[in-house]
Amino acid sequence: MRKKSPDMCEFCEGIVEERIIQARFHFKGQTIYVDRVPAWVCGKCGEQYFDAPVYKRLEGIAKHRTQIKKTICFPLAEYDAALVQA
Repeated sequence: MRKKSPDMCEFCEGIVEERIIQARFHFKGQTIYVDRVPAWVCGKCGEQYFDAPVYKRLEGIAKHRTQIKKTICFPLAEYDAALVQA
């Protein structure tokens, strides 16, 4: 992790805290999830920040995503087609 936090969120000016998260990472049109990633997270809006070495490692994991052995499934709804009942 970085020695000094970014202190304040760039988007909402909330306090940024050091956390270990499950990161959602977009790479070449695909999304991967990586567990136990060190990050800085805004306590107000949830915006995530990564130190440069952490981001580089996430890129490396994404580049070699064919070697990832675990997959997860989750429901995906289409916004326009979803019917919400009150």
